Amino acid sequence: MFFQQQGEAKLHYGSSDFTILEGGAYVVCAVTREKIPLEELRYWNDDRQEAYRDAAAALEGFKRAGAV
Repeated sequence: MFFQQQGEAKLHYGSSDFTILEGGAYVVCAVTREKIPLEELRYWNDDRQEAYRDAAAALEGFKRAGAV
């Protein structure tokens, strides 16, 4: 496993990547509240600084924000 630390990480989401502000093993999906291991994180919104488990959760996040 690439990310060896324990607990929730604190990230800053950019438009094409993210910066780790505080180390950890996972972030929490803004829609499903599931833990997302950092090595599996592929979906986020940089405007709202939210992570999403998968494409379906990302779409739901955009719908909740009124963006779709």
